[in-house]
Formats: sequence, C-alpha cells, structure tokens
Amino acid sequence: MRSVGIKVLNSRLSEYVRLAESGETILVTDRDRVVAELGPLQESRSPILADAFLADSVRSGLMRPPALAASGPPPAPPPVARLEELLAGLDESRRDR
Repeated sequence: MRSVGIKVLNSRLSEYVRLAESGETILVTDRDRVVAELGPLQESRSPILADAFLADSVRSGLMRPPALAASGPPPAPPPVARLEELLAGLDESRRDR
C-alpha cells in the first residue's frame, strides 16, 4: 500500500492508475489526511463501463433487474391502426379541403 498527496497524484496520475491496475492500493492524502483510495478493480465489477453503471444502479436500488430473462428480440408492438383505416382517414380529411 502506498500513499500519495493530491498534487503528486495530479502530476503523475497515469503511473498511479497503472499501479492500481496491477493490484496495489494507493491512499490519496490532502494535508496528511486520507481523503480517497485508489485500488484495483473489484472482481465482481465488469470491466465494461456501461455494465458497471448498470450493476451499480441495481445494487443501489435505482433499478431492478427483469424478473425473467428474455429470449430473443422483444415482441413487436401491435399496430395502432390498419393501413386501410389510415388511408380512409387520410382520404376523408382531404375531402374537406
């Protein structure tokens, strides 16, 4: 475990991110007080950003996962009206002009 001040972290961020990626934990300090922790990715966290955000939303209760896993594409919504009805309505509205 290492510690680093905010100024040094700011100037050498890439180096400390690589250390965290390799498994090391870095304590970030501000005036000798620990204010944050930079560490390796949790094993349960997805390396894909969108998946990680979704998982955090589910864990925090903002979202709920589906009750049943879907198989295949979602069903197509039913049509609002049949084509013949739409064309008849269009013809009727044009007669008023």
